[in-house]
Amino acid sequence: MNKLAFIFPGQGAQYVGMGKDFFENISASRKVYEIASEVTGLDIPKLCFEENENIHVTEYTQIAMLATEAAILAAIQEKEIKGQVHGGLSLGEYGALIASGVLSLEDAFRVVRKRGILMQEAVPSGGAMSAVLGMDGEKIAKICEETEGIVSVANYNCPGQIVITGESKSVEAASIKLKEAGAKRCIPLNVSGPFHSLMLKEAGEKLGEVLETVKIHDISVPYITNVTADYVKDKEKVKGLLKEQVYSPVKWQQSVERMIEDGVDTFVEIGPGKTLTGFLRKIGRNVKGINIEKLEDLEKLDF
Repeated sequence: MNKLAFIFPGQGAQYVGMGKDFFENISASRKVYEIASEVTGLDIPKLCFEENENIHVTEYTQIAMLATEAAILAAIQEKEIKGQVHGGLSLGEYGALIASGVLSLEDAFRVVRKRGILMQEAVPSGGAMSAVLGMDGEKIAKICEETEGIVSVANYNCPGQIVITGESKSVEAASIKLKEAGAKRCIPLNVSGPFHSLMLKEAGEKLGEVLETVKIHDISVPYITNVTADYVKDKEKVKGLLKEQVYSPVKWQQSVERMIEDGVDTFVEIGPGKTLTGFLRKIGRNVKGINIEKLEDLEKLDF
């Protein structure tokens, strides 16, 4: 008997046309896109399916990604296939919250629309991110701490791939130190800001105000938060964790390790791309990863 985890990718996996086959063929998926449009006042199908530049702009990317993840989830749920644990990388954590019944679709879409706007507006000049390859996360974190200015770990993606974030000059200085200490490569990322750094704390605080207006429901299926890489057992802590998530490291590798430790042997990535499935191969070699981004991928889910 498989123990399934549903996992949801974050910003960066988006592309024009994502989810279109679900929208055209599955009424439950189409309804999700309609709800997203109604809540946000945006034409979400147009944003997701027609050529445009906005799909790669944080303000719009986040709601487009979440609507697509939720639409694909709706199609999976119609097959009565359920995850026993849920998790998501950064933005993807909101997909996990929907799957676990913690947030309604309407509230999730409303919060994430605002999250995208706040993160876009809060992006300070002089911020940067860089991927560090071939070095242990603890060593990277220590070197960041010893570097002057604001620089820290943004994402623990998988063994050998850690992302750092912060002030441009500090990220550059840390990258030089990291290469001297043995990192294989430090690759500057083409991103619009220093996400998951203290430079976005104000955005997190403002998101906290938005979260105060939504209802947190009972956690019907366990989910793991990026902030602690552990299960959230008290629903009263959800809002604080989501606020903190904006400017805290994403402990994705540790989250997956926690799920494996708990007996998960099959991970179903729900949404565009195969990013998380790729990370999974480096985190747990004895577990199975399946990605569902096309209608034909649903046939892979035969449990």
